[in-house]
Amino acid sequence: MIISLMNGTFEISFNDVLRAFFRIQSTSDTDLVIYQFRLPRIVIASAVGLGLGIAGAVIQGITRNGLADPGILGINAGAGAAIVLFMFFFQSELNPDQWFSIMIQPLFGLAGGLAAAFIIYSFSYRHGSLDPQRLLLTGIAIGSGFGAFSLYISLKMKASDFEMATVWISGSIYNANWLYILSMVPWLVVLVPIIFRKAYMLDLFQLSETNLKSLGVAVEKEKAILLLTSIGLVSACVAVSGSIGFVGLMAPHIARRLVGTNHRHILPICGTIGMLLVLISDFIAKNVFAPVELPVGIVISIIGVPYFLYLLLKEKA
Repeated sequence: MIISLMNGTFEISFNDVLRAFFRIQSTSDTDLVIYQFRLPRIVIASAVGLGLGIAGAVIQGITRNGLADPGILGINAGAGAAIVLFMFFFQSELNPDQWFSIMIQPLFGLAGGLAAAFIIYSFSYRHGSLDPQRLLLTGIAIGSGFGAFSLYISLKMKASDFEMATVWISGSIYNANWLYILSMVPWLVVLVPIIFRKAYMLDLFQLSETNLKSLGVAVEKEKAILLLTSIGLVSACVAVSGSIGFVGLMAPHIARRLVGTNHRHILPICGTIGMLLVLISDFIAKNVFAPVELPVGIVISIIGVPYFLYLLLKEKA
């Protein structure tokens, strides 16, 4: 975070960063760069990484599939398609920086994410249980469909709106401001504690469904609660950053290698690793290719695609 605050087109020394935070002889230029441009971007990157990392751990726990991820399963694409529709129909009527427009976007994302999850579940449910292999294949297909739909809708937009939508679909937090952070806070404050409280249930889900029912667990009810909370987190993240994939895939695997299989330990580590992945990727996207700025989603995909292929080969073995 400190390195991101210091580096950029306008270089700021460590002492100047400290002066700005503690209000000791800080200059207006430094305040503007830190508080209006860099700090909101860092906070959003951290919040998005936290949400996607935890959501990935929940979805992998529910499906008992180490290759599951909100992006790969199409939930990101469903939420993104709903928000592109929102942009298409309401962007011209609402100011994109208006608080109402920003606060309502996660609700559209939730509707799209739920629609994607419902379709995927409908095709993956066989003989009274969820088939992990069908879930993965169906998710990839549905995600591709929603992605194509988003692109089709964005092509119907005006040139300026199309450019913004395309960058956003790729996964970008360049347009970060404090209103976007405010739109995420209620979702994180409400949903993350629910997931942490249900962490023991993710441990139980590693057993077979027959064993769970014999223990008196309401399997479908608990799955629905955890799935809804994780989709809510993903929707809030997609609403402010676009479709950033692979964070929810990589974070749980790294966390399990560090702290074992207890989800009370995995969840906070997943959130921390997710924050770190998005922050580092955003720093690379912003500085390494300057003056050109890559969408952060592309940088994470460069890391995530080889990792996904490695996991796929390992799973086959």
